[in-house]
Amino acid sequence: MVNTKLLNELRRYDTPTVANALDLVRGTRSAEGFTRRPLVAADPSASPLVGYARCAKIRALTRPTEDASVIRQRRIEYYRYVAESPNDSLMVIEDEDGEDAVGAYWGEVNTCLHKRLGVNGVLTNGVIRDLDDLEPGFTVLGGRIGPSHAFVRVTAVDEPVEVFGMQVAPGDLLHADRHGAVRLTTEEAIALPDAIGRIVGAEQELLTSARASDFNFDRLLEAWETFEKRRV
Repeated sequence: MVNTKLLNELRRYDTPTVANALDLVRGTRSAEGFTRRPLVAADPSASPLVGYARCAKIRALTRPTEDASVIRQRRIEYYRYVAESPNDSLMVIEDEDGEDAVGAYWGEVNTCLHKRLGVNGVLTNGVIRDLDDLEPGFTVLGGRIGPSHAFVRVTAVDEPVEVFGMQVAPGDLLHADRHGAVRLTTEEAIALPDAIGRIVGAEQELLTSARASDFNFDRLLEAWETFEKRRV
């Protein structure tokens, strides 16, 4: 696992910067390993959510057919799973109702409970609510905003999930913010700070040229050539 010091360093950068740096680390571009649909950030100014996935599934659209005791026991198992999370964990919750998701699992109460049980935030394709009363310091990235919890209940714990078109397994390392999320390996995370430095430096040099008073097409060609050399 990546140490907390490195994870804190990665929290300094937004997810698009990390995605760009991952291309550099991998030596190629990719169309896999990141979210493909837009999400809603409860607090767009919140720091990126970086950590290891704890996964579960929920649904809320239809009335449950299982006995209430079964649902209650699974809920207890879920909270035990949350409480046993290692440091630097985040929840990744798939709402199995997908585009028909209607029931908010994440609001004032659950953000407080999860924060106090030791996780840093949640990435979910489901519904969120109580935007003015969410637990401070708990990052919430959801699929949509809604008023009701409907018939929401936990349906699976510690299983692979899919959110916003991205597959996530328990224990996967993620970097997420209001732009979306990317999945990365331990080796990639270790290599990211150097790659980010190269990417950011190259971009800033290009932008400095573009903002100069004498910038024109010829200057663009010169600056772009330098930019491409610096980022590889």
